[in-house]
Amino acid sequence: MSSEFERLDYLREKANKLPLCPGVYQMKDKTGKIIYIGKAKILKNRVTSYFHNVEAHNPKTYKLVSVIYDFDFIVTDTELDALVLEASLIKLHSPKYNILLKDDKGFSYIRITGGSYPRIEHSFKNDDPFSSYIGPYTSGYTVKQTIEECNRIFMLPTCHKEFPRDFRKERPCLNFHIKKCMGVCRGNVSEKEYRGIIDEALSFIKNGSKESVEQLKAEMNEAAENLEFEKAAKLRDRINAIERSAKTQSIQAGKAISCDIFAVSENSGLTSVAVVKYRKGHLIDKENYFIGDDFDNRIMRSEFLMRYYEGDREIPKLILLDGEPEDGEILEEYFKSLSGHKVEISVPKRGENLVLTTLAKSNADEYLSLRVGRTSHEISALQDLAKLLGLKKVPVLIESYDISNLGEQTRVAGMITYKNGRPYKPGYRKFNIKDVIGVDDYACMQEVIRRRFVRYLEKDEGFSELPDLILLDGGKGHVNAVAQVLEELNISVPLFGLVKDEKHRTRAISDGGEEIQINANKRLFKLLTEIQDEVHRFSISYQRKKHKQSQYELELTKIKGIGEKKALALLKKYKTKQAIKEATIEELMEAAKINRETAESLYIYIQEIF
Repeated sequence: MSSEFERLDYLREKANKLPLCPGVYQMKDKTGKIIYIGKAKILKNRVTSYFHNVEAHNPKTYKLVSVIYDFDFIVTDTELDALVLEASLIKLHSPKYNILLKDDKGFSYIRITGGSYPRIEHSFKNDDPFSSYIGPYTSGYTVKQTIEECNRIFMLPTCHKEFPRDFRKERPCLNFHIKKCMGVCRGNVSEKEYRGIIDEALSFIKNGSKESVEQLKAEMNEAAENLEFEKAAKLRDRINAIERSAKTQSIQAGKAISCDIFAVSENSGLTSVAVVKYRKGHLIDKENYFIGDDFDNRIMRSEFLMRYYEGDREIPKLILLDGEPEDGEILEEYFKSLSGHKVEISVPKRGENLVLTTLAKSNADEYLSLRVGRTSHEISALQDLAKLLGLKKVPVLIESYDISNLGEQTRVAGMITYKNGRPYKPGYRKFNIKDVIGVDDYACMQEVIRRRFVRYLEKDEGFSELPDLILLDGGKGHVNAVAQVLEELNISVPLFGLVKDEKHRTRAISDGGEEIQINANKRLFKLLTEIQDEVHRFSISYQRKKHKQSQYELELTKIKGIGEKKALALLKKYKTKQAIKEATIEELMEAAKINRETAESLYIYIQEIF
């Protein structure tokens, strides 16, 4: 492979991390200029196809791949969203390779022919004085798709007949019988009625589905009041067709909304900010920024907005955020002075604006997941956890503790660490309960937490980092007991308990007082259940191991000359029965520091009884 493909390994690795969902991708050259925009039903599959088996590409695609330095992407809800967004972005950016990779027939237009019964058609030219045009568009395929959708919804004729010349000359074609055409050829649709339908179709193309539906509903109600039930039924069917189509077009906002939407995603010391722009109800652009996250989110949002709108950048009348900024009202006044019009900053809680904010948030999550090597679901779960518990920042390092008892003889504790939403095995620790007499879970948990954080204060290398969150396997009592220890040591770390139901399943979080339910949030429920199950597994496996060692130790002390210390030394050297059976007399003498006579007695016992 030639040197022009030097970035291929990087591009392959990045593409392999893309989400398995619809979206639009933007290929860029070394200068950062967009050179190609495409759409995909599954982003990962489509984009990775560019960077594998490159030699098999056709000449145009081969040339495109050779100059790709990086790529960007925008997640959408559906493939249709991706198609519509692709068209608007191509129109906005006019990328070099989109023009070269098309059919080389130039721009495309939507043509409305002249005559008594005009048609809506696709055209590569706009030079017919008897027709009107919408466009130009750089994507001929997109124009064809739009026209097909419009003709289907409004049941417009697509045949080659000329009206009214060809009225009643032939029987209606198949399209009429399968309700894909209103059957103008029968001569039952007046010119006035037909032109009204054409106007509705053009309104649908220009203004979107919401405005079209509102207009059609008004006409349907008027027809019903005038007892024109057949007309009302046709309008009802048209409304239903538009609404079915509109359900999959979430990138088109209702009410011709113009706004900028800012959404934040945090993980691993990074904040990803997605900025999504709507103008007159259409998504026209999306940007993404990475910044540090070691400060308050409210301050961060305010500072980001201030910097973003520096210079000549257009400030819309509506700015939507996924969280509250600091001094929002002051920001509104500041932006009003810059723009010359009223500016509203809003954090939507419901309705269409919340849907738009959620889409922006999913884009921020996906970009951050690429950067930090985590899935968007993992990132979202941690953010949901921070929001639910009122944490100042998203927890990167989570420590969880569980006590495991088997009578007074075997009492241990397990500490596990989750880092960025996944188990972090170097952070796992085991504790033997030393100071507590009797079975007392609260006292055991206090001992473990005290030992762990005393070692932190002593700058022990194995306990050198403070967690962002502590989760105990237990409820209100465990939390209140441990809170006393943290207060004594002046350790400030958020502390909560994981509460189980009667079937030993995670059901809630305890803050030492009230319980916080988590069942409604599937991502968060999965994460917390995972943590609680893992800390329980880790502690109980250590407890079982310790119990076996205690039994072995007890058996070995039956030999004359072998006390607890010598038995413990043997078990430390030989961790299993099989290992100790394979030891020679000399090796037993060395391990337990015993004489030959005792070692020989021990050897016989191990071989015959142990």
